[in-house]
Amino acid sequence: MQTIAPTDIVIGVDTHKHIHAAVALNGLGARLGTTSIPVSPKGYRELEVWACAFGCVRAFGIEGTGSYGAGLSRALVAQGHTVVEVNRPNRQVRHQHGKSDPIDAESAARSVLAGQATARPKSGSSAVEMIRQLKVVRDTAVKSRTRAMVTLKTLIINAPAALREQLDRLTGRVALVRHLAGLRPGPLTSTIASTKAALKALARRWLMLDAEIKEHDAALDDLTNRCAAGLKAAFGIATGTVAEMLILVGDNPERIRSEAAFAKLCGVSPVPASSGKTSRHRLNRGGNRQANAALYRVVITRMRGHQPTLAYVEKRVAQGRTKREIVRCLKRYVAREIFGHLCGCGGRISHETT
Repeated sequence: MQTIAPTDIVIGVDTHKHIHAAVALNGLGARLGTTSIPVSPKGYRELEVWACAFGCVRAFGIEGTGSYGAGLSRALVAQGHTVVEVNRPNRQVRHQHGKSDPIDAESAARSVLAGQATARPKSGSSAVEMIRQLKVVRDTAVKSRTRAMVTLKTLIINAPAALREQLDRLTGRVALVRHLAGLRPGPLTSTIASTKAALKALARRWLMLDAEIKEHDAALDDLTNRCAAGLKAAFGIATGTVAEMLILVGDNPERIRSEAAFAKLCGVSPVPASSGKTSRHRLNRGGNRQANAALYRVVITRMRGHQPTLAYVEKRVAQGRTKREIVRCLKRYVAREIFGHLCGCGGRISHETT
């Protein structure tokens, strides 16, 4: 964003489920006014008219552009306004200055004015948003399926001896589940009947969730093929990794300005930790941990059967590097490769959805 002139206007917005609070500042930091709007298209138009009445609006600094502020952010971007994503104030600042909606809105505006907040929000209006929604549902189904299987095995362990011995003869998870789904418990007059009823219910739940997950996997595979077919062709990068990286960059990859910025988003950039005569860096514990885990899986897969990676590992081991250090370096290389596919040359994500 360009330098803000004294006559320019910056709007800070503190977002909530039903009401948004906004504060207007000029380029010198003077507070010009405050307002509250309902969370609706009508309220978004009221905010735009109110803000433009003060003069030329340079930017809107909005908290929670990925949650309560998503609707307002998309409406303002559609009208051609610049929207900046603002992180919520830390607890120390709130302890010193207090907490209220206008105070938080003013803090958001001052973050933009000072240049501390510069990130553009995800547009959330195309194929990547579709991938995010499906992946959220799929991940939830996977967790529920896992819990169902753990509970099922616990019930089998604690089942009456006769039933447990009968079930122990079955081999294979799917065969066991299908057998349990076909049980006929009969009247609930004994612990064997109640155990069979519980096992049957859990087995049917597992099968239903398994079928749902397969449907989501097929849809995600199709969408990721449309958005980043070239990335999926790379060694060790499957649908799950591509989906995670697409969600990270969003529908507008141009908002990520450099490979270093992408590496920081993934948590694979070193953090300076120097003091006095000591000059060093420490491991980055920030960034998107799901993306970081996806990079780790790619690296481990390549270390098992990717010849260039194996040659690199052999060279670094000869230099005295540990496996942890080698993995850390490889994660950065993979992040650079993914950035080239998704964000290089202004972004290569295809938004074809038909």
